[in-house]
Amino acid sequence: MKITPELYYTALTSAFTGIIWVPIILNRLVEMGPWKALTNPQPDVRPHADWAYRAASAHRNAIENLIVFAPLAIIVHVLESGSPLTARAALIFFVARIAHALIYTFGIPLLRTIAFVIGFACQMILFGRIVGVM
Repeated sequence: MKITPELYYTALTSAFTGIIWVPIILNRLVEMGPWKALTNPQPDVRPHADWAYRAASAHRNAIENLIVFAPLAIIVHVLESGSPLTARAALIFFVARIAHALIYTFGIPLLRTIAFVIGFACQMILFGRIVGVM
């Protein structure tokens, strides 16, 4: 069975979302030392580095958006209703999520919102295809 673009980009988005935490934990190791960083984390401990705090926020946002995107992409696949538009939407969503994470981490406010809205529009394209309006 050949993987559809919708599932392919869901897998890539999932993998990307899964690795965003790496720079955050590396920062914690540097700031707190290995023992303290690797013991049970305290949720109220904010990283000293602003970029690490923003990266953690970007990671949470990526998880929240993956929860919306993945079921939509899977439903498009299961219904066999993929199209060039849904394939492009899945690709653009993946690129938008990478852009959003990087822009958020580097603290560029307006571009962050634009990347988020682009990703949201891609989700709505998939939803539109599922309900038959696209």
